[in-house]
Amino acid sequence: MQSLLAKCALAALTLAMRTPTHLQAQAIDAPAPQQSASPDATTIFPHPDQARYLISGQANIIFQAHGPFHSPYEGTNSLQSRGEYKTSLIGTLFLGLQLHRNMRYATDTIVDFESAGGRGISQALGLAGFTNLDVVRNPNLGSKPYLARVVIHQTIGLTDKMVEVDRTPFSLATQLPERRIELHIGKMSLPDYIDLNTIGSDSHLQFLNWTVDNNGAWDYAADTRGYTYAAVAEYHDRSWSARYAIAAMPTVANGIDLDWAFSRASGQNVEVELRRNLLGPLVPSNRRGTVRILSFVNHAHMGLYRDAVNAYLSGEDAKPDISAHAKFGAVKYGFGLNMEQELTPDLGIFFRAGWNEGQHESYAYTEVDQTVAFGGAYSGRAFSRPNDKIGVAFVSNAIKRDHQNYLRYGGLGFLLGDGKLNYAREDILESYYNLHAWRGVFYALNIQFIEHPGYNQDRGPVLVEGVRMHVDF
Repeated sequence: MQSLLAKCALAALTLAMRTPTHLQAQAIDAPAPQQSASPDATTIFPHPDQARYLISGQANIIFQAHGPFHSPYEGTNSLQSRGEYKTSLIGTLFLGLQLHRNMRYATDTIVDFESAGGRGISQALGLAGFTNLDVVRNPNLGSKPYLARVVIHQTIGLTDKMVEVDRTPFSLATQLPERRIELHIGKMSLPDYIDLNTIGSDSHLQFLNWTVDNNGAWDYAADTRGYTYAAVAEYHDRSWSARYAIAAMPTVANGIDLDWAFSRASGQNVEVELRRNLLGPLVPSNRRGTVRILSFVNHAHMGLYRDAVNAYLSGEDAKPDISAHAKFGAVKYGFGLNMEQELTPDLGIFFRAGWNEGQHESYAYTEVDQTVAFGGAYSGRAFSRPNDKIGVAFVSNAIKRDHQNYLRYGGLGFLLGDGKLNYAREDILESYYNLHAWRGVFYALNIQFIEHPGYNQDRGPVLVEGVRMHVDF
């Protein structure tokens, strides 16, 4: 294991690359990059805010393992009950250029190149709340670099009043109009802009679980790697924002190819965000709080779980197969709630809840029809470690009756399928300690305790231990 981690560390230090998702949330949550070579700097190289361009990178290496656990049976898509370990390595070269520097009408162009290598435990199968957000769900795609993002970002100011903003990988300006419209068009990941949470959205400095870093019930449009072609329109005011996104759906569940016929297949998303202290007199008035309400509607070539089960029970199909009953015009919809609140300068808490109709197949993100998650993070500033962080979160995921029956009779989703199912909610407790070692180098210990993996109370529980090395160049 030591030699493996040493090789991974060497690989990280030679990769001038950027992480795949949630970079904007990381930029909000992480300490601001320092411009000097001080011990508190959080990037290997300085990145002056005044520069018209941004060239940066990250590498993220995650080693995870679990021991043997109770399992009277296993299926094609089961989490393997024997002990196993896997390492993932992902990095992205991030490039940004301010085409137009007028603060009221700023224009940025964003280009990312990415490489994803290694594997997740059990090939990322057997868990709805999988333990490593960096893992590509089809390991056969390999680690060959690919174009992850290419986005044009246009700001349209509606006032001359300017406000200070953080420079992020998706917006290079450091001042923007208080009231403004922002447009993002191109290849992107929808969680770059929607369902952000400064405590639970970043697998590189925070939590690792899919259903902690994202709303598991939000079946957002994406290919296997998590990207799509989309247009996002945002309106920002002093204390609230609103967003709308339309994106291309994959041609098949968890597929790498996208359907370009938006008239028959698309993912549409609306989010409203209110920024205010959510706890009123319980905490000082200057403590930041945010609530976000999300709704999505997906049109795609999807099947109904009930149709697949009925075809099996009638003898039409040898086993339930939802892909054999997919139809164009299928509609899947759902809602999400996302809240966060600063309690002290060092302590923040968050809450997420999600629901989707659950009758149509899980198609693009993960197999979750209902979810509730909550947790918090504490900065190490109080013990002279301002860039260290401790986090704890709990998430409980569920699926609806038709989805349960499909798995109970031996059907396979793109993630789940034990051959049988003795249903129970999948409950996950995750904690981490993120250590700032030097400049842009961070190490983290992570542990996840999972009850009823894959919603099956006949299997588990399982304890997954992890070590992460993260480098910000």
